[in-house]
Amino acid sequence: MKIHPYDQVVLDRVAEAGERILSRAVAWSEINSGSRNDAGLARMLDVLEAEARILPAEIERIPTSPSSIVGDDGRVIEQTHADCLKITARPDAPIQVVLTGHYDTVFPADSPFQTVTKRADGALNGPGLADMKGGISVLMGALEAFEAHPDKDRVGWTVLLSPDEEIGSPASAPLLAELGARGHLGLTYEPALADGTLAGARKGSGNWHLIVTGKAAHAGRAFDEGRNAVAGAAILAAALHGLNGQREGVSVNVAKISGGGALNVVADNAVVRFNVRVPDAQAAAWIEHAVTDIASTPPFEGLHLHLHGGFTRPPKPMDAAQTELFDAVRRTGALLGQTIAWKSSGGVCEGNNLHAAGLPNIDTLGVLGGDIHSADEFAWPDSFVARGQLSALILCKTASGEIDAHRLKQLRLETL
Repeated sequence: MKIHPYDQVVLDRVAEAGERILSRAVAWSEINSGSRNDAGLARMLDVLEAEARILPAEIERIPTSPSSIVGDDGRVIEQTHADCLKITARPDAPIQVVLTGHYDTVFPADSPFQTVTKRADGALNGPGLADMKGGISVLMGALEAFEAHPDKDRVGWTVLLSPDEEIGSPASAPLLAELGARGHLGLTYEPALADGTLAGARKGSGNWHLIVTGKAAHAGRAFDEGRNAVAGAAILAAALHGLNGQREGVSVNVAKISGGGALNVVADNAVVRFNVRVPDAQAAAWIEHAVTDIASTPPFEGLHLHLHGGFTRPPKPMDAAQTELFDAVRRTGALLGQTIAWKSSGGVCEGNNLHAAGLPNIDTLGVLGGDIHSADEFAWPDSFVARGQLSALILCKTASGEIDAHRLKQLRLETL
């Protein structure tokens, strides 16, 4: 592998666009687009759609289906989601690359963290700048530059920008599965670690809500006639927590118990909310069985239980396809003087969904940064061009066949 003159043209285009790649990410970061901020998401979608017009591609908004959530009173509520933005070029090309990102953030509309500032060490501190508006800007910059490559017609690409990744992709998951099934190679723009390390194997993640229904009664006059749902929820939560340590790599985090009301009323409703992480499909099957077993047996007479939820992100192990792809990316990075390393992560992202659908993918091609999901979130300005060049060169080497996307896809299908 080496950098050919026509590869260098692409890399130079990324460098020339560096100031714009950075400045638009900063501007996007100052548009609040928390996952539940409908107005902010709508504004962000308008901005992204306008910016996508620089690309020689078809642009369309894809409506998403509603999903359901469980309220603190145990009622199941339907919620709607913003549209996805889909950008497609050369859908009939022999190699199909799927690039994904999300334009929602974890910061609600009333968050005090709304602007970008520069730290004394040169890093930029801003909401969603690393996770992942910087990544979306890098993605667009790499694609724009790649269109100068003489072998571009061998590669078609589809970008999917979703509004719900930070809440588990309940609306965009079917679209991710569809793209993953028909693509050959996936690139996703979650941030890398501050030193450039990528995420390798990822655990799977599931979210459950256990609804506990009891019977209300006066706590003084008729306590024995009531059935306390909050007390039952506490017993169930302890049982769920007790699953920790029973199987290697499996964790159960009881995150919240809600319900009840006045102190003189026996609580007739409660909800136990919990998340699980698993390293592989076998562990996922084990924990599903264990959770179902706990949720099928009320801790005392008079309670009724209903389990809502399940796995939102399947595990993403380092199988043969992932191992070969990471090696190709490592060699590509070396051409640019970038040292590419990776390590396992308990975190999850769209890369889990794409992998489960049969798509080998690298899912931390975004900017270098850290402290995401907090008011200390930061990104390194120099990484915007560097990561744009890495993605652009991956596309060049895929077009030339030096990264064999068809082989990677076949390896992945063999392990499904």
